[in-house]
Amino acid sequence: MQHFDVLIVGAGLSGIGAAYRIQTRCPERTYAVLEARDTLGGTWDLFRYPGVRSDSDMFTLGFPFHPWKAAKAIADGPSILDYLHETASTYGIDQHIRYGERVVRASWSSADALWTVETGGTSYTCSFLYVCSGYYDYDSGHVVDFEGQDEFQGRIVHPQHWPSDLDYTGQRVVVIGSGATAVTVVPAMAGTAAHVTMLQRSPSYVASRPAHDALSDRIRAVLPENLAHRVIRGKNVALSTMVYSAFRRWPAHAAWLLNSTVAKELPESIPADPHFTPRYKPWDQRLCLVPDADLFNALRNGTASVVTDEIERFVPSGLRLRSGRVLEADLVVTATGLRMVALGNIEVTVDGRAVEPHDTFVYQGMMLSGVPNLAWCIGYTNNSWTLRSDLTSQYVCRLLNHLRATGHRICVPEVDPAEYDAPPRPVVDLSSGYIRRAAHILPRQGAQGPWRLRQNYPRDLVRLRFAPLDDGVMHFKPAH
Repeated sequence: MQHFDVLIVGAGLSGIGAAYRIQTRCPERTYAVLEARDTLGGTWDLFRYPGVRSDSDMFTLGFPFHPWKAAKAIADGPSILDYLHETASTYGIDQHIRYGERVVRASWSSADALWTVETGGTSYTCSFLYVCSGYYDYDSGHVVDFEGQDEFQGRIVHPQHWPSDLDYTGQRVVVIGSGATAVTVVPAMAGTAAHVTMLQRSPSYVASRPAHDALSDRIRAVLPENLAHRVIRGKNVALSTMVYSAFRRWPAHAAWLLNSTVAKELPESIPADPHFTPRYKPWDQRLCLVPDADLFNALRNGTASVVTDEIERFVPSGLRLRSGRVLEADLVVTATGLRMVALGNIEVTVDGRAVEPHDTFVYQGMMLSGVPNLAWCIGYTNNSWTLRSDLTSQYVCRLLNHLRATGHRICVPEVDPAEYDAPPRPVVDLSSGYIRRAAHILPRQGAQGPWRLRQNYPRDLVRLRFAPLDDGVMHFKPAH
């Protein structure tokens, strides 16, 4: 049984950032990072499909303490993975990572003020458990069991498990989906494949953006590196916050702007309606980013096309649609979405009582009601993941330092019973299919105060850095 003051679960973007904050702001605390896989990187090591990239600018998706130095603001997956390895090595975080340690169970004892954490073959104890594994299921994505799949004579691939030996040169490819993965895969495969068709049941909002940020390049050319990084980061945060707020306040105007902009990018043969006119409001689902208009370029030059229809069944030569049309295919890519999990699928008990995440409310966007000394790190849906995850890690450090300063050993948020009367809302409050499918397992957010998760970085920055920790909701206790 090995003991650490803090155990971090996951060595991806969130876990590496958490480790840096703990070792710099709580240097007297011992910590270890438990990673289920055999390497660091999380999402950026898992996904290997063609074109995988960020959909947020790297000046905000990157760490504030380790500036992004590459030229592209919208970076490809391998570049981001290299950045994460460099960060972990630069600050000695890689020396604290224990690979092949999938956490399966965590049990809290109030009498001892300790978590007992079990992996496949090792047990640990810790005073604080920090789950930084995100909310995606790394084992499998969302798979739709289409009728007739076993009759199809080609190959079917899910982007989450992209085969390293897959050669699609000269093949007819159909990509099922219209979300972020689909709009990334289609232009990346176009040109190498004979033709790529994006088959969607309903469209998503798509926005084009240059992969290089010209203004940021000019700022970096005249200012010292660290100052330039802060200025660019502030600029991008302000811009994204204003755009999101405006889109939510005036959704009809936002929809018109997005649709009219897309219409100008499309060839005459592809009308914006129905192929790029969604049925929902902007930011009811996450906006799909198209860097350097690569998707529209593929549609204009004829290497890719889009079909809006529903699948009736697979046939030996491809897919038969509700309209009766048959799409011929050698390869079908099922970009049908991801699966969500809560707390990394860890079985959690508190003093012998099983904790069902859906029965809890999320305090300050990170801790669960009635669960002591545990935080769950999740990022924004309307902005860069790291903006929120780094605020969470800084808040965890504040908690740890407060416990040490006051002599307490336990911190636990207790929910107001009135919150149970509020309409139930999952912690990730979007209408996307993968979120709706997971609503029954995700923790809930309340209607107000610290129980409501706001998608607003400036407000969170002030609250999580400066608001009193002892707010009447968070309770500090000695060991029983």
